[in-house]
Amino acid sequence: MAYYGKCTETVIKLLDQFKPEKDSPEQFLEAAATSLQTLSPQEQAFIMEVLSGCLEYRKPLTVVVDAFCVRDGRLCLWADYSLFEVICYLATFQLEELGFQLFCSIVKSQPIHKVCKFLGFLFNPLNLGSWIKDEWSLIYETTHVKEHWIDPLMRWQPEVQELINQLQGASTNRPPLPKTKAKVTEPKEFNLTAPRPRAVPVPEPVPVVAKTRPVPWSTYRPPREQRLLEMTKRYNRRKAEELLLRASVEETRRAGPGCRGEPAVEDSEKKLRLRFPPRILTAPKLTFYRPNDDSPVKLNTAAILREGALYQRQVERELQRVDKLMDGAGDLSEFLRWQTKVQAKVREEQLAAGECRRLQGKLSHEEAVLARQQVVQEKKRKANQKKEETAELMQQCAERRLQEEKSTKELVEQVMETQKNVKVAQTKLLKGRRRIVQEVMEESRELLQRSAEAAREEQRRRCELISQLRALETQPTRKGKLVDLTQIPGYGLEGEMSVVELRERLALLKETQRCKEEEKRDQIIQGKRAKSRALQNTVEQISLCRAAMGRSAALRWEEKKAQSAAAGAPSRDERVLELQRRIREKAAERRRQEPLLHVPAPRAARPKQQAQLEAQRRLELEQSRERRLRALQRGGSARGPARCLGAV
Repeated sequence: MAYYGKCTETVIKLLDQFKPEKDSPEQFLEAAATSLQTLSPQEQAFIMEVLSGCLEYRKPLTVVVDAFCVRDGRLCLWADYSLFEVICYLATFQLEELGFQLFCSIVKSQPIHKVCKFLGFLFNPLNLGSWIKDEWSLIYETTHVKEHWIDPLMRWQPEVQELINQLQGASTNRPPLPKTKAKVTEPKEFNLTAPRPRAVPVPEPVPVVAKTRPVPWSTYRPPREQRLLEMTKRYNRRKAEELLLRASVEETRRAGPGCRGEPAVEDSEKKLRLRFPPRILTAPKLTFYRPNDDSPVKLNTAAILREGALYQRQVERELQRVDKLMDGAGDLSEFLRWQTKVQAKVREEQLAAGECRRLQGKLSHEEAVLARQQVVQEKKRKANQKKEETAELMQQCAERRLQEEKSTKELVEQVMETQKNVKVAQTKLLKGRRRIVQEVMEESRELLQRSAEAAREEQRRRCELISQLRALETQPTRKGKLVDLTQIPGYGLEGEMSVVELRERLALLKETQRCKEEEKRDQIIQGKRAKSRALQNTVEQISLCRAAMGRSAALRWEEKKAQSAAAGAPSRDERVLELQRRIREKAAERRRQEPLLHVPAPRAARPKQQAQLEAQRRLELEQSRERRLRALQRGGSARGPARCLGAV
């Protein structure tokens, strides 16, 4: 009966070689049968029957083995997958034919701990009655699964459970191997040749390094071209400011109340022509550089047209304004003075509001410090209370642990007494099972011989069918026919032609289409040239308008600088005084609570640091004022570029 274990190992090796993606089951069985010619007929029949059954019922076997690998067999190796498939096939489909005694001998010939774990998973009543039955019912009919597979497994479940307990007990009661005294390795000294004394190396000559040239002074000086560009930039700036001041003075003279009427306008125009000769048209050559970027701005077509239309509308509005002045319209000087006063008042209110916000932030900081100190005191009180509670809990846990140790000792004594009675019953059961196994093995030997003969007959019939199919596949077949491209098919359709004529007509059609594309391309190029000329004229006009806007911006900048220098400190109102008083009270309260918390007060800042902080605050305040003035005057300065354009 020992050959069943070897046969099972042979089946496991063959299953490991089977690849369902590449091999077909019939061809694989043929190859396996040829490789087993050296074995006895009884062994060949058993191996072929188990191998063909595992391949035929591969789907239900895979369901059970995959679930075992995921749940109970997570620590098992992937190389044991075929072993679990064979055990599952024998237990499910061959247990009735083999007999329980032969099945036990096959199980004992394999690794005991792995087989016991898998049999316990397979013969678990909960698994058989729930998910295994449902999964197999998806592949085969439910009645067939229940009657022929699930019910026999449930009947054999008590005997298999006893076998599992017996194997686990045998593995635990196995005597340990005798310890042999290991031979101690005795080290021996190496027989090494004494090294020769090292020769003193000859010193290498020190290389003479050539004297390096000093770094030229031009490396640390800016280049001459950059200095020339800076000079040109300052000169252009100064020249643009002078031209802007002259244009603004002449404009105010021409728009005055004593200069109404056509003769006065003509005289002012003559003066302007004398003061501003035609060389003013060269203003687009002046380049106003930005502080952080020296590269010019490149505009696209839409931006150029949009900016040109904007400047054209500004010029039209300025011309309308000049016509109204010539007709006797009034001046806006009174309104501008009133507007300046209102803006100054608004600026003072904004500065006072900013000071209030700063003081409110400082007050909220003092309140936050007080709240933090109160939170620290509350946390200290809660920590002391928590320590007392933990001490009581630790004492209770120690008492409970002592009681649990006593109960476990009593339980261990009871288990030891029950194990002594179980061993006597197991010896009686083993004697009865051995007698039954011998009877079953004789019956199974006859059944295996019959199944081997039937398998050989089935194999011979399959080989004959395969040879007939291959002979049919080798018969020759007729290939395609020749085609004449100059011949008309003759289907009787309108406009029917040959392939050669069709190609000639397609070539003529491509030539006409190419001529049309050339004409259209010429038209597009002419349109682009006309559009580029119009854009060039617009760019020249935009450059003139930008020069005028630069001059007006320089004048506005001088005015803002004068206004920012004349602006004083914000007035102190009642809100600011009230906030300062509240801050002093909160700071005094915080100082009173600091000794209670044992927290050292922050050191006073040095006078030098305080002076630096005050200087930095004044600088930030001046910058914020300049930004507010620039934002308030931006709305009123929109008419400046239009006036400059009118003067040009």
